[in-house]
Amino acid sequence: MEHLPLIIAVVVVVALIFFTVSIYNRLVTMRNRFKNAFAQIDVQLKRRYDLIPNLVETAKAYLKHERETLEAVIQARNTASQASDKAAAHPEDPSAIKGLMGAETALTGALGKLFALSEAYPDLKANQNMAQLSEELSSTENKIAFARQAFNDAVMRYNTEREKFPNNMIAAPFNFREAQLFEIETAEQREAPKVSFDQ
Repeated sequence: MEHLPLIIAVVVVVALIFFTVSIYNRLVTMRNRFKNAFAQIDVQLKRRYDLIPNLVETAKAYLKHERETLEAVIQARNTASQASDKAAAHPEDPSAIKGLMGAETALTGALGKLFALSEAYPDLKANQNMAQLSEELSSTENKIAFARQAFNDAVMRYNTEREKFPNNMIAAPFNFREAQLFEIETAEQREAPKVSFDQ
């Protein structure tokens, strides 16, 4: 009986260690889930970035006097691609996600200007290649929206889990930082660019 306090202390310490490890592992699992969800966004963004140069190249033949608009789209695409690479490398970094959101807003604006401008060129609207690229881009925009929703859901679950007590006491010392939602910044970005070239 004289060793009973020691046994109780050991049991309590082992239970605390088990409890801490359990919380840590749950946070790691949830962080990996939102990172995987971002990887799905990244796949669709890369597809989008690959389509844009083809779209611009097709439009270039018809929009000879609109070089500034075409260059703005390519510049915005390159900036968004670089921001996407940074965010893909560190989806847990809020500043990387915010940088991507800003770059995507600029790209959406530039694409919107291109599509608005192309409405004034009937030959471009009738071009089969342009219509196909536009359809692929529209489809990709929808996939990005679904992937963004899945990412935001995973981030919300992770952030909620890390903020719960006593999880927050484990999260802080082990550097489980708050993750950033991939939010829409402007009303224009809330809708996929209008890419219809129907006559």
